[in-house]
Amino acid sequence: MELTYALRSNGAVRGFTADAVSDATVAAVLDDARFAPSGGNRQPWRVAVVKDPAVRATMADLMRPVWYEYMGASAAGKRAFAFGKSIDAAPVEVPNALIDDISAVPVVLAVAADLREIAIMDGNVTNRPPVVGGASIYPFCWSVLLAARAHGLGGVMTTFLSRAEAHAAPVLGLPADHALVATLFLGVPTHQNTKLRRNPVESFATVDRFDGPAFTA
Repeated sequence: MELTYALRSNGAVRGFTADAVSDATVAAVLDDARFAPSGGNRQPWRVAVVKDPAVRATMADLMRPVWYEYMGASAAGKRAFAFGKSIDAAPVEVPNALIDDISAVPVVLAVAADLREIAIMDGNVTNRPPVVGGASIYPFCWSVLLAARAHGLGGVMTTFLSRAEAHAAPVLGLPADHALVATLFLGVPTHQNTKLRRNPVESFATVDRFDGPAFTA
């Protein structure tokens, strides 16, 4: 697949057919994704390919209340978990196929990051949570999604389980000094949305300063 086309058309896929995905295909996807960049080329990722129905069910049980809280905040017109904080809004029980039918998702990947191998450059910045450490792990997650597309699959990255890391850690055998950074769902898509709508460059790029004039060609 031509790179520019892949970058401009790799929409999130949350619906999958019943087609199984072989271990060989999953291994090939991870084999491609492992070339993702990371700080110091430390490659701090760990991946659990979750097959056990009981483990999947527990993951769903942990994600569901986070999803309800997220939807409750949205219903109240607020941004859920901004700065990591909960919103004073009643949870709303909205179905989520990925969570409710997790047993039927062809591939479930839990991704962890070894915090000992990540330079968190903004760890001393006050008044906001540190975020730049993600530069060493989320390119890998995105590479998994791109590699999946190249193998005829679709997928989506979620972070709901990270909200319940303390409870998910023993279930997944999360190593010490690791963070649970994402859950990826992969499979043969029921529909691959390739016509994506995104804000134009001049809406987010400026010259010299963030309050400078819009950058245009």
